[in-house]
Amino acid sequence: MLVTDQLVKTFGATRAVDGVSLEIPEGQMVGIIGRSGAGKSTLLRLINRLADPTSGSISVAGTEVTALKGKALHRWRSDCAMIFQQFNLVDRLDVITNVLVGRVNYQSTFRSMVKMYSADERAMAIRALDRLGMADTALQRAGTLSGGQQQRVAIARALVQQPNLILADEPVASLDPSNAQIVMDFLRQINKKDGLTVLCNLHHLGLAKDYCDRIIGMTDGKVCCDCTPAQLDVATIKAIYGSDAAAEHMDNDNMLKPNDLDQSTADENLPMSA
Repeated sequence: MLVTDQLVKTFGATRAVDGVSLEIPEGQMVGIIGRSGAGKSTLLRLINRLADPTSGSISVAGTEVTALKGKALHRWRSDCAMIFQQFNLVDRLDVITNVLVGRVNYQSTFRSMVKMYSADERAMAIRALDRLGMADTALQRAGTLSGGQQQRVAIARALVQQPNLILADEPVASLDPSNAQIVMDFLRQINKKDGLTVLCNLHHLGLAKDYCDRIIGMTDGKVCCDCTPAQLDVATIKAIYGSDAAAEHMDNDNMLKPNDLDQSTADENLPMSA
């Protein structure tokens, strides 16, 4: 189980993450939603230790992640794969080499610098690409791929890390609806078939509702709701996005009729647990 306890990250006077305490069981697919600047991306970066918390703790199966250093920290980052909005591929390198970058933490500095990968690692990369429907692009330059294809390569790179946890930071924000659905289908498949825990920051409320077991809403660095998709009611959406933006999200995702927003009461209780 992944546990964050009163996690705080400040940038000057700004509390980007403000007292976040969560328990994420193994194998759960969690959607994290909220407006831009709500603290979603910072939370994932803290969990991966791409950034250090100002205070609070992160632990997994009794291991204090916030105390890890050196090789132990590298092992955690391998076990906790990141998928980014902008794919983070090297355009001039071929697809299979981009996927094999996911093996860097398993190699010596020299072997990774000269791109010396074993036959077993190359086979692992091909299998990951094949699973994502991208094996036929293995020798193609990554920069020639479409956005949806590049994100699938990025997911394959995450898989060869052999992680137990995948952190996806707005993985479909740069994609058209068709490719967004393909990417989310693959993430859900990985979650269900491999039993991997997936934390996914999402801008689209409908995607979170359709694909995730649990939804965490953030505003101003705090968790303002923690619920199942079925519990996403008008008051909850207003608390996450604000009254003005809530109507747009509800209309775009066909969750509720627009006039339902006007009929909701401001003092409606927010669901705070899954």
